[in-house]
Amino acid sequence: MKIRSADTPASIAQWMALPDRLYSNESNYIPHLRQDIEKIFDPKRNKFFREGACRRWILVRDEEVIGRIAAFHWKKYSSGFSQPTGGIGFFECIHDRAAAHMLFDAAVHWLREEGLEAVDAPINFGEKDAYWGLVVENFTDMHSYRMNFNLPYYRDLFESYGFREYFQQWCFRRDLYVPAQEVFVRKNAMLHGESGFRVANVRGLTDEQIAEQFLTVYNHAWGGHSGFKKMQLQQARNIVKAMKPVMDKDIVLFAYHHDRPIGFYISLPELNEIFRHVHGNLNAWGKIKFLFYKYFGKRHTMVGIIFGVDREYQGRGIEAALIKHTEEHIVTLNRYQETIMTWIGDFNPKMVRVIENLGASRYRTLITYRKLFDPNAPFERCPIVD
Repeated sequence: MKIRSADTPASIAQWMALPDRLYSNESNYIPHLRQDIEKIFDPKRNKFFREGACRRWILVRDEEVIGRIAAFHWKKYSSGFSQPTGGIGFFECIHDRAAAHMLFDAAVHWLREEGLEAVDAPINFGEKDAYWGLVVENFTDMHSYRMNFNLPYYRDLFESYGFREYFQQWCFRRDLYVPAQEVFVRKNAMLHGESGFRVANVRGLTDEQIAEQFLTVYNHAWGGHSGFKKMQLQQARNIVKAMKPVMDKDIVLFAYHHDRPIGFYISLPELNEIFRHVHGNLNAWGKIKFLFYKYFGKRHTMVGIIFGVDREYQGRGIEAALIKHTEEHIVTLNRYQETIMTWIGDFNPKMVRVIENLGASRYRTLITYRKLFDPNAPFERCPIVD
């Protein structure tokens, strides 16, 4: 077996092609869009290259590619821990410990040379909302768009190398036809006793209005909290622009008090219900298939992207009003049967309780692992969010 850098057009093509071969017999496998993955490794399009670096490798046996891996680091992430921490991601390998350990060795050796002292895996060279974590529970249900998919034996490959559990990632889902719990009914009724409160979807709003309202709620719900920077208007515009091609305006909700946006519950259609027909390539033919299944295909799942309430209004029933609006106005569309919450860390018990109180149940578990390069350094799990 030989490790080779994936840094030429031919070797990058081999690196990209491996998952389709490994998962060729997996009926639940939906390939990541190659255009999404290419963007991550393009310094011109991935902002994390500005203060970071990345390398990719393939593992070859008798000229057959049997494994792949990527390693990366960027300042904002690596400097956030007591040990400067890099990342490993996009790992794929046959069921062979020796092969997997060769791939891990290559990545760890490079990260050491780059001055890192620990590594998290499998993670993304980017934000945590995509390609983050190893699936360890429920390999049968469809995975959501930009969520990792792997085979059960991957857990042994990581843990046998010395990776330890840093935190668990829990995915939840809720049957939209199950009535809201009594606490939400009661709180919603109390809120309706006050004047000036309402919930509405974004039909009739321009992209700029949606962006401005998103910005207002986000900054009043999280901006200024420890670990959260205030969002700028251009960032909000970029978020709306990214959502626009797939946005269903009926499931993007805002709560208002005297026309001031004070809360949101933003969902998108589950894109993998469409992309499963595209086979991982949004080329010209893939775009035609995407548009066909977007407008004519059967879909039943929506994905909750973000749920938040202005700090000034928290605890006053705004959350309940958003949930009841979903029950009364989205369920009746007969477009969606369930909603998915992609993942919430076990380090955030308050948010877990909120989601469980909505009547959602946990249906999939992923793990983010960490390995310290100094075996004598004290290992600590991800701290609980206050």
